[in-house]
Amino acid sequence: MALLLGIDTGGTYTDAVLFDDKQSQVIAKAKSLTTRHDLAIGISGAVTRVIDAAKIDASTIELVSLSTTLATNALVEGQQRRIGLVMIGFSETDIQRQGLASALGNDPMVRIAGGHNVTGDEAAPLDLAALDAWLYGAGKTVTGYAVAGYFSTRNPEHEIRVRDHIRARTHLPVTCSHELTSQLDGPRRALTCVLNARLIPLIDGLIGATARFLDERNIKAPVMVVRGDGALIAADVARERPIETILSGPAATLVGAAFLTGSQDALVSDIGGTTTDIAVMKNGAPRLDPLGARVGPYQTMVQAVAMRTIGLGGDSEVRLHEEGMRVTLELGPRRAMPVSLLAVEHRDMVHAALEKQMRAEVARPTDARFVVPMPVSDAARAGLSPAEASLLDKIGGKPKAVEDVAETRTETGALNRLVINGLVLISSLTPSDAAHVLGLHSGWDGDAARQAATLMARRRGAKGEVLFETPEAVAEAIIARLVRRSGEALMDVALHEDGFTLDHPSRHPLMIAALEKKTGVSSIRFDFNLPIVGVGASAPTYYPMVGDLLESEVVLPEHADVANALGAVVGHVRITGETVILSPGPGRFRVHGPSDKHDFTDLEAAAETAIAGLKADLAKRAEAAGAGNIDIAVDRKDVSAFTDGQEIFVESRIIAVATGRPRLAHS
Repeated sequence: MALLLGIDTGGTYTDAVLFDDKQSQVIAKAKSLTTRHDLAIGISGAVTRVIDAAKIDASTIELVSLSTTLATNALVEGQQRRIGLVMIGFSETDIQRQGLASALGNDPMVRIAGGHNVTGDEAAPLDLAALDAWLYGAGKTVTGYAVAGYFSTRNPEHEIRVRDHIRARTHLPVTCSHELTSQLDGPRRALTCVLNARLIPLIDGLIGATARFLDERNIKAPVMVVRGDGALIAADVARERPIETILSGPAATLVGAAFLTGSQDALVSDIGGTTTDIAVMKNGAPRLDPLGARVGPYQTMVQAVAMRTIGLGGDSEVRLHEEGMRVTLELGPRRAMPVSLLAVEHRDMVHAALEKQMRAEVARPTDARFVVPMPVSDAARAGLSPAEASLLDKIGGKPKAVEDVAETRTETGALNRLVINGLVLISSLTPSDAAHVLGLHSGWDGDAARQAATLMARRRGAKGEVLFETPEAVAEAIIARLVRRSGEALMDVALHEDGFTLDHPSRHPLMIAALEKKTGVSSIRFDFNLPIVGVGASAPTYYPMVGDLLESEVVLPEHADVANALGAVVGHVRITGETVILSPGPGRFRVHGPSDKHDFTDLEAAAETAIAGLKADLAKRAEAAGAGNIDIAVDRKDVSAFTDGQEIFVESRIIAVATGRPRLAHS
């Protein structure tokens, strides 16, 4: 028996699975609530339960592997850690491209002279004096730094010098764009780098919490993390490049779903607390997105599965959206702690607030809404405005009703910014609460859920009309909205996979007619040619209804509730590297990639040296990523053009892939 422990830390639940690698079977599984204020508590709960269920000695575990939706959720929900961005050699207009300015928001940024050209030659001397002046000013209020240099994928020298300079003076994490991707497009590299820098504290906290608990339980096994393309990397690598873990949970889901179903072709949908992630699996493997992972509004350069991620889950915030005279019920994209869950640990406070609001003569938008404080670092507090700092002090260390802390428009604005920065969490009515009202769930405080739904039923439309007659009507509307949006998302993914690049094709009148089963002289039907595989803890609750809506087959495999944790331990380490050979002049060839020599007068000599350098670099990186028995495959493609009857060399692109199963503790 070779025991592997898979852990998935999601927005709501932390799952654990014990897997026998030799017998290829699940030995035990368990769940615990994710504790965002201290992730170790949730991890400890899930792992302790799974070890107790399996009745094993924890020290016999040979590998621990993590998947997580924390990075994905943070980007989808718009949570931001304050970072500083250093742009080397870029112009002011570059900052406005690829959504970089929007992603940066109010975080500090500096442009300094330097950078390289397309052939890797220095375009301008690096101005470290300008960097120093900025570091001692705006750079003091951040949790880390992102560094992007002009054409740094051709020559990373200036990025490396800036990185070392910042580390020596601040001792904070620094991310360089060339470490994350070898692709061109500087602004998008900078965007990816910004997101990575923001995620470092989050993923570092997860890995640190896991390491502390494993040490307490005398588990000495290597720790791996699932990357966004489904491959595994060592925890230390993930700490430095957490951006690679966006879509980690969904990617692990696909690996787990393929294992659980044995299906080669399927439409896999993973519904969690915060997001629903949908991807097409063909020939037993997910397709990778050639443009890089897109999460929420961000198009990154991170290699990941081609997946549609939407802010829809069991814990999506329920809100009434007013547009003119029309009021509609909407879900997400922000996650909220279900009121029924908050009431489990804070029953007296929650019920007292709900009962007080029930006695009020007029319903208010703040009814059944609470604020839950989260841990705040000194750096995060230093970046707060006076209004935000004052409100954070007013909230204190315990959950409170929103109406008791955000009493003015200024405080309401400050509260929204604290939520965006991940410093507090909102608790409100969610689909999970609605499921409690309708008896579909029963694990939390159903009375609190019903009171929250009753308070929403008191709300009125723009003309004073009744929107919902009963709390059950509120709950049914919430579940119906979740099912409808799930169906629409599945349709959008299927149509996009078939080459229809319309924006939200499910909203086309013909698709709406198909979903609503309208009939007349004609009737319209939409069919799926692949089975829909539903995974995630709440899939058994909602996806039979999704199947009914779509009149399609829905498969709910055994252990679907822990598919992410299972996918975390059945995957492989896979590291990809790329080297490009360009010609800076006639008869000259320059290697852009790991190599002990870069300039040549013979293409074959350049290619031979480039391949050797790339293989050596990949072997080192794969070993650092935790792989054993490494196999490396190399592919070389030469590109030429014909001008005036002559063949002109354009480039030689060499791509290598190193793969291997993770090393086990006792192997």
